[in-house]
Amino acid sequence: MPSRSGRTDLADLTPPIALGPLDGRYRPVVAPLVDHLSEAALNRARLHVEVEWLIHLTTGGVLPGAPTLSTAEVAYLRGVVDSFGSAEIAELAEIERETLHDVKAVEYFLKRRLTAAPDVLGETVLPDVTEIVHIFCTSEDINNLSYALTVRSAVGQVWLPAAHTVADAVADLARVNAAVPMLARTHGQPATPVTLGKELAVLAHRLRRQLRRISSAEFLGKINGATGTYGAHAISVPGADWEAVAREFVTGLGLTWNPLTTQIESHDWQAELYADVARFNRVLHNLATDVWTYISLGYFKQRLSAQGSTGSSTMPHKVNPIRFENAEANLEISCALLDTLASTLVTSRLQRDLTDSTTQRNIGVAFGHSLLALDNVRRGLAGLDVDAEAMARDLDGNWEVLGEAVQSAMRAAAVAGAEGMADPYERLKELTRGRRVDRAAMREFIGGLGLPDDVAHRLLDLTPGSYTGLAQRLVDHLA
Repeated sequence: MPSRSGRTDLADLTPPIALGPLDGRYRPVVAPLVDHLSEAALNRARLHVEVEWLIHLTTGGVLPGAPTLSTAEVAYLRGVVDSFGSAEIAELAEIERETLHDVKAVEYFLKRRLTAAPDVLGETVLPDVTEIVHIFCTSEDINNLSYALTVRSAVGQVWLPAAHTVADAVADLARVNAAVPMLARTHGQPATPVTLGKELAVLAHRLRRQLRRISSAEFLGKINGATGTYGAHAISVPGADWEAVAREFVTGLGLTWNPLTTQIESHDWQAELYADVARFNRVLHNLATDVWTYISLGYFKQRLSAQGSTGSSTMPHKVNPIRFENAEANLEISCALLDTLASTLVTSRLQRDLTDSTTQRNIGVAFGHSLLALDNVRRGLAGLDVDAEAMARDLDGNWEVLGEAVQSAMRAAAVAGAEGMADPYERLKELTRGRRVDRAAMREFIGGLGLPDDVAHRLLDLTPGSYTGLAQRLVDHLA
């Protein structure tokens, strides 16, 4: 439809134009999260919880007088969840336009399926159990379990595999380059040499540590009523052990039962998880900025075909490190959202407020930007070639970094009883600070120190490229 200015109103186009990049240009990368963290996935999870609660109460003999469902009836109910697709999403949306309540709409949707069960099963008790649907439940009983299930599946089936792939790629790159010497740059200044592999191993080790924390995360749930007291449960069916019923139901969903809540499950597990994911993001951000810097120093070369971009639009010689820059930006967005989720979700006024409701709708966005960053880092790393010769040239231009080795050896020699080893730090500072020292000048200095022969020979044989300590061996600490 044209707007008043005569331009087409993009909001009216079919199919709809995406407002955000995750549902627009980056959709193919983040699409796997849709099956877990979209609104439709949340509604399917709500339907799953409602169905399993109905089955749990009827097959467990919890409600006096309730019929026991047959195997076919249980299969029919679970089939309602399994067949939840585009037609059902549209139907549920239509119901919600009437109820103006998302969880109530799911309840009515399920009741429709119970009423229609005879058309599929023939004779069945399902139309008679409609009032058991959502019994004793507040919306948060359904929502907290649904979010726990969807976040758990998104993390376990989508995000963690992608994160492990990147961490493993960094570890593989570290092992291949374990012995490649590289000038370190503490504070951006030439410093004691390392190996490229050791520096990458540090980052891989950090990433994997966070992944171990995330992999062991708890996903909590509750189903204890409007204020967490089982009030409606106990007054309606006083003979049931409602804590045991709830515990069995929650753990049966694969979640950890939370016995003490208000109307809401306290969301502390979410805050813990999002803090850990954000920390992983920040370590990955550190990787992206370090690799970007190594590219700028010439230590890495980028293969244009692997990076999948044209490079500069005006300077044809350039291959821009866009994968790592894109990752940086998306990690920052993801962390901002995860930080907000973690800080907001741990607070609820008295027994309930709804700040968590709209906040949790952004969980998918937070993970989407992290997943997009992971994809960029993975692709960026795959397009790198190590330029060991460039690193060797850099090392050979910075012989002054051996000053640490010389003054430390002088101190050790003094402790062992050698004469003339006084003021080693100051003597090396006079030689090296603010100066470039070449091989000849360093060897001349070492030769004039009067060191014991064995120490002098070790130092005279030393080069910036061989002064890497145990760096190569340290890479073996990677699991």
